[in-house]
Amino acid sequence: MAQFQQQNQSVYVSGRLAQRDVTQLWSRRDQLFTREAQVVDLSALEYTDSAGIALLLSLKSPTAGSQALKLVSPSPQLQKMIALYDLGDFFE
Repeated sequence: MAQFQQQNQSVYVSGRLAQRDVTQLWSRRDQLFTREAQVVDLSALEYTDSAGIALLLSLKSPTAGSQALKLVSPSPQLQKMIALYDLGDFFE
């Protein structure tokens, strides 16, 4: 399962973010980090599938009480998924 670790305004995601994990995380995705978070660093994300990408993209949309986050430094595996699904505009 993916780990979300916040340090100041950055959230570092590591591990695996697959459908089973997303099912557990989706309803509490706004609680994974504090309101001070502005950037999600994905450089240590080992694996993600399309459900994981959907969760990440949901972080780009502000909801009540939260702001849109920047998704940065996609891992090599995530870069392949970004290219496959033509999602380059969503990641920095």
